[in-house]
Order: sequence, then structure tokens, then C-alpha cells
Amino acid sequence: MLALLHTSPVHVPVFDALAERDHAGLALRHLVREDLLAGARAAGPEAVAHEVGAVLAGAVAEGATAVLCTCSTLGAVAERAAPALGVPVLRIDRPMARIAASAGRVVVVAAVESTVGPTAALIREEARGRNLALRTVLAEGAWELFEAGDRDGYLDAVAATADAVTGADVIVLAQVSMADAAERVTNGVPVLAGPRTGLATAVAVMTAARSRTG
Repeated sequence: MLALLHTSPVHVPVFDALAERDHAGLALRHLVREDLLAGARAAGPEAVAHEVGAVLAGAVAEGATAVLCTCSTLGAVAERAAPALGVPVLRIDRPMARIAASAGRVVVVAAVESTVGPTAALIREEARGRNLALRTVLAEGAWELFEAGDRDGYLDAVAATADAVTGADVIVLAQVSMADAAERVTNGVPVLAGPRTGLATAVAVMTAARSRTG
């Protein structure tokens, strides 16, 4: 079983649909903790690191053989819990960051400030010393639309921010909730979003770990 840690319930049907389309028979366990993102936004991801670890430990105790954190803000603290848990713990945006890091000029678009630092740090980590020109842009007002339940308004605001980007080889949509905005961007710059590649990577890692343990 793959457990997914979300910080919004809107992500549950997104990953259920991806699993049904790309990974028939995959058992998912959704853990929705909006309070963890709220805490991280207020005091930084480290402030909720212990609680994240406890949530993941609970999932493993209930049978999860791998965990995927779908929140970019919490991804780093989730990954660090892996040694104590004894199962793979992955962050949704690492595969996307690896692809972005191979580009020369990267612009990260985020809707919440707490996501900017972790996403930028991850892309720099994946660049491994290669030349990288990295900029970040906040989609002003977008998150308020998301919180109000205005999905179309939110996606339009994200797409408008991405459309205003110039001088980039690739645009990274930092949050899972942004993924569908990629289809609304019209400026011709390639746009990367995390859900599909992140889930596929988690499934591959979980399958490999299971085969090693018999």
C-alpha cells in the first residue's frame, strides 16, 4: 500500500484518477492534514517536522510500504523521516525538479511563500553543481482563490503568472494544486508539474523495495 500525505482534500481525487489511469490495482491510503501546511506557513516546515514524522509512522504501522508527500512545503522534512520509518519516503516534486535542473534557466511559480524556498533548494540540489539560473515568482492572490474554492480563478491566476515569465527555458509549477494550470499557459515555455511523474516514481520505488524484501 502506498500512503499519500496531502495538505488539502482536493488532491485525493487527482491521485485516485492518476492511479486508476496509470497504475491499475494500486492501493492508496490518503492522509489529509491541512493543519500541517498551516503550521509550516506560520512558523516554517521545521516547526511541524515531528508531527509529520508521527503521521507517517502511523501510516507505516497501518501497512504502508512507501509514503509519498504531495506537499512541496513539507517534502524535505517528510524525506528525512525515512530512516526512522524503514520504508521509502518520497516527495512529489523531486522527479520534476530533476528534469528542471537539466535546463539552464528555470522559473519556479508558487502560490504560497512557504513553498518557494523548499522547491528552489530541491532544484539546486538536483542540479549538482551544474550551471543553473533559477528565479522564483509568487502568483499574487492565487492562494486566496484556492482557499475560497474558486478553482478556475486559481488556475487562471497561476497561468497568468506563468504567461508573464520571460527568459526561461522551463517553468516549474511548485504545487500539486497548480498542475492543471499547465494546460492554460500560452507563452510557449515548457511547463512542468509534479503529480504524474511523482506518483510514477513512487510506485517504481515501492515496487523495487518490495522485490528486494521478497
